[in-house]
Amino acid sequence: MTDPAAGPDLAHDLSRLTGVRSGKNSYYPAFVRSTERMQQTVRAMDRISRAVVRTVEGPRGLLEEVARAAAGHVHAEWAVLALSDGHLQGARPRFVAVGPDGETRSDADELPEGVRLELAAVRSGYAAPTARDDGWVRVAMHLEGRQVGALSTRHGLTHEPEPEDLAVLRILANQAAVSLHTSEQYQAGVTLHRRAQRLKREAQAQARDLAVRTEQLQRSEQRLAVALQRELVDDERHRIARELHDSVTQYVLSAGMALELARGEAAARELTALADQLTEAKTLTQTAVQQLRSAIYALAQEHSGVATSLEELINQVAANHRSHLHIRVVAEGRVTDVGEGVRHELARSVGEALFNVAAHARASKVVVRLRYRPEALTVSVADDGRGDPTELRRMLRLERKDVGDGRHRGLVNMADRMAALGGSLAFRRARLGGIRVVLHLPLPVPETPTTPTITAEAR
Repeated sequence: MTDPAAGPDLAHDLSRLTGVRSGKNSYYPAFVRSTERMQQTVRAMDRISRAVVRTVEGPRGLLEEVARAAAGHVHAEWAVLALSDGHLQGARPRFVAVGPDGETRSDADELPEGVRLELAAVRSGYAAPTARDDGWVRVAMHLEGRQVGALSTRHGLTHEPEPEDLAVLRILANQAAVSLHTSEQYQAGVTLHRRAQRLKREAQAQARDLAVRTEQLQRSEQRLAVALQRELVDDERHRIARELHDSVTQYVLSAGMALELARGEAAARELTALADQLTEAKTLTQTAVQQLRSAIYALAQEHSGVATSLEELINQVAANHRSHLHIRVVAEGRVTDVGEGVRHELARSVGEALFNVAAHARASKVVVRLRYRPEALTVSVADDGRGDPTELRRMLRLERKDVGDGRHRGLVNMADRMAALGGSLAFRRARLGGIRVVLHLPLPVPETPTTPTITAEAR
């Protein structure tokens, strides 16, 4: 009890400290009620603090404790905590309802009609800051200055909830709002993580598929390269066979017939020695025809060798001429891979040069030299025949003007191939005594063809 002698100052201090105002007859009941309210608030905050640290349960455990704490604070039969439609779309759960038994309900159809109507009102975005006649007290949940839901309780107090009670409910509601916002962020993170994992798996699957397709493409390119090499060598062999059959063999047969006529005339004139010599010459021509036919048959057969480098490919082309020419292939410098297409064109040009040597130069020795440099690749074909580089350059000019005899179109083909690769063709005097055909290719090979370049330089 307060001593009346203490005066009004002591009563004012007690009122300020306890939050109640009282005279002699009402001070103690008000103090008890204030103390009970304070204890309820502390218990509510304690329950919330314990729920906050139980992270394994997720937001549902915290929201259930918030609803129970709110119900216990105002002696509510029912407490409903719900988000309004259109807010925090990814947050789960969307509502929590706690009944008289302290158990939560997750299905709206299981709620009594009055509770279900209150839940619908909260979901629609309605919020009343004060008590109502039907016993429901609704406080809004705020997040970043906007209302996202509400906490409703149907209190069982003997009097209307005081401002302090509403403040406790707002604290609980806002704590729930923060938890639901965190839940939404977490769900968004989980969704992004799952999407990232799915995209990662898809990317890995695509990478594996791409690796398989790349391997298949590489094998296809290798098979195509082999096919091109075989086609190159086979074309060269067939071309030589045709040339031998259509020209050399016919000439030898014609020579044999002429010798037979001469031998008959010599025998008629009783020129025995001359007739014997002509008979021997005829026998030699017959032997030459047989050898030519054997060579033509061998050249006409399919070639199965596979070249993996320019040097090997040129050796295969040179093998077609080694029966009557001594051919040596020499490589100098560090080998640079110029690609299948470039190897193909260079080998064709070398084959053309070797055929010209065999057909026209009256040579016995040929040196094919591959000189690799960082800035260029030079392939030269040198012979010991009787050719003249000046005459070859003249023939090439005439063939380009379509005024030649048509027998040297191979020179034009060589020049065009080199021009398409961005290189040049030159005819020079060889140290062996004959002609040196020089194929000069700058590195790297350009992607677009250029105009032909014919070098008139001679040594």
